[in-house]
Amino acid sequence: MRNPRTTATPLAATVLALAITATACSGLNSSSGDQEFSGKTLRVAGTWDGGEGKAFRKVLDGFTEKTGAKVKFESSRATGVDDFAAFIQEKIKTKKEPDVAMVPQVGVLQDFAKKGWLEPLPPEVELEAARNFALVWQNYGSFRRIFYGLYFKASHKSTVWYNPKTFDKAEVLPPTSYKEMLRVGERLAATGTPAFSVAGKDAWPLTDWFENIYLSQAGPSNYAKLATNEIGWTDPSVVKALKTFGELFKGDDLVVGGGTEALRTDLNESVGAVYGKDPKAGMVYEGDFVAGIISGEFKKNVDDDANFFPFPAIGEGEPPVLSGGDAAVAMKGGKNKDMAMSFIQYLASPEAAEVWAKRGGFLSPNINLNLDAYPDETTRKVAKSLVDAGESVQFDMSDQAPGAFGGTPGKGEWALLQDFIRDPSDPEKTARKLDAAAAKAYLDASASGTG
Repeated sequence: MRNPRTTATPLAATVLALAITATACSGLNSSSGDQEFSGKTLRVAGTWDGGEGKAFRKVLDGFTEKTGAKVKFESSRATGVDDFAAFIQEKIKTKKEPDVAMVPQVGVLQDFAKKGWLEPLPPEVELEAARNFALVWQNYGSFRRIFYGLYFKASHKSTVWYNPKTFDKAEVLPPTSYKEMLRVGERLAATGTPAFSVAGKDAWPLTDWFENIYLSQAGPSNYAKLATNEIGWTDPSVVKALKTFGELFKGDDLVVGGGTEALRTDLNESVGAVYGKDPKAGMVYEGDFVAGIISGEFKKNVDDDANFFPFPAIGEGEPPVLSGGDAAVAMKGGKNKDMAMSFIQYLASPEAAEVWAKRGGFLSPNINLNLDAYPDETTRKVAKSLVDAGESVQFDMSDQAPGAFGGTPGKGEWALLQDFIRDPSDPEKTARKLDAAAAKAYLDASASGTG
């Protein structure tokens, strides 16, 4: 049985009416110096560690300065746990759950809401979200028309990054259609540089490739249905997208080493193939975070040594705009609900987004964040592209699926797309395998109360 899509639409007019009367007396609008939470500790959990963790702690420092609250942040990755849902479940079991969780997948947010783990966000927070975010982001933070999650950090997953020097050598310009992109790739190959390096070892970039192709070819309506398993993976639109994707891996001209080499290449290596000392490819597809790898891992000036173009439209379709992100949710078992709501409202402000934006490696869907906050012109262009997309943004499909299908190494969509690029000769067979894996994952999730 297919799992029909739940459409979550915040009741903006009602929220506005309630919030106008509530905001004046609410403690959710602390101004600098109020220190209303002095002596109290807010517990926040998320996935970020390393540089991202340090940047987020600067955001937390801003809340401390504003309210006096101490904030304790715990990273699931820093504790060696990649599955954030399992991390939170263990916290609940041991009665150590945080006040706020930064949930990295919309499917996980909906699972948490369905299990009754989340507190609905109050009208004051929803009003701040309505002021600063397109409706689509409020919808992705909602479940059954109740607003639970504020999307603080986003990714733009419809960006194709290229090395300007290799383009100049081949005398080509950034393409504006998928067909033209393949022609550019052929020109690059003719000058001795294959078109793309693909991170097939990580697997999840393969799902992003497929999703961009599918969204442009099949359109938003079919994308939404496939994302929630309302239509099956044997649908002709899926087979068509797989055929288009498979064309990249027929030979070694369009992808360095074809599918075999791609399966040995992780994300950092794929970026290095384009921006390292000896470029092996002209382009790498992935999200805005590629810029952070270019500047961090390979010490390149993004504005001078790199550029991007939007993932191009396929055939008569529209250019896809695919995104993902991390949403702040208030845990029902948290001990400081008022402080949690105040913190989430703070995250909804341009002020909070600016703290991380200045440090790089960050993209915000906040429409009122001044683009000058970003550290380079390239990131400003990516951010503008995401904000300008407005309601046409579609959320990462695999992030909406049960983890067993869309988010687990060696299983489900990840494993089957790896098998497919190894041998792309039978897209119909791959579609049947994807359909069976999706059906089982959704059935198991439903039986366990998480789907």
